[in-house]
Amino acid sequence: MTTKSTKDRLNQVKSILVSQPKPTDEKSPYFQLAEKYNLKIDFRPFIQVEPVSVKDFRRQKIDILKHTAIIFTSRNAIDHFFTICKELKVEMPADMKYFCISDQTAHYLQKYIVIRKRKLYVGQKTAADLFDYFKKHKSEKYLFPCSDIRKDEIPEYMAKNNISYTEAIIYHTVAADLSDLRDIKYDILAFFSPSGIKSLKQNFPDFKQNNTRIAAFGPTTAKEVREQDLILDIEAPMPNAPSMTGALELYIKKANNL
Repeated sequence: MTTKSTKDRLNQVKSILVSQPKPTDEKSPYFQLAEKYNLKIDFRPFIQVEPVSVKDFRRQKIDILKHTAIIFTSRNAIDHFFTICKELKVEMPADMKYFCISDQTAHYLQKYIVIRKRKLYVGQKTAADLFDYFKKHKSEKYLFPCSDIRKDEIPEYMAKNNISYTEAIIYHTVAADLSDLRDIKYDILAFFSPSGIKSLKQNFPDFKQNNTRIAAFGPTTAKEVREQDLILDIEAPMPNAPSMTGALELYIKKANNL
């Protein structure tokens, strides 16, 4: 484990690589940050998803229609779930209940079903937002379509509260091919999941951090940075910086003497 101090690493920041897709919203805080501080900010997903084949799904021995409620925590989950349903010729019954982690996820569900005719329960942004709904609808038989790499909050809550629940692995999270980045250097690399850090190490086993600063969003990402013996320079969320862009801005102000 590295114990190096970050104090001597406050060098000027001119470029940032964000390990996520480029925002589609022109008003994204990343674009505002780039303009405000004259920065080069690039976007590149470090991970990608691959669907589980129908053959592999069948191996899980899951009968979708034996469930009365479905939990969706991402658009990927929605896309891959309904693709599996289509291939298996499974149609969702009108009385199926849907529990979505956020408004955006619920809105995306309209791609596949007519929402106004369905029973829909929507959280604010996190899995914990759905817990009260799960408690009120404790007798449902829940199906949770997800990746082979997922957070533990929902499975742990279901087990703790004795709620009938089945996890369906419908896609895999794998490292993206980053070979074209081999000779490109950035002042800051921003990560949002442990998988992103693992992808960096998988793509570049001999990666030397040197003066590259690393930013991590969320405790599990921060933990992975340290476990990979890398220096964590910027951590979010923090009370004074609840977002990644907020944390980056605070750091840039210090590093660039602004």
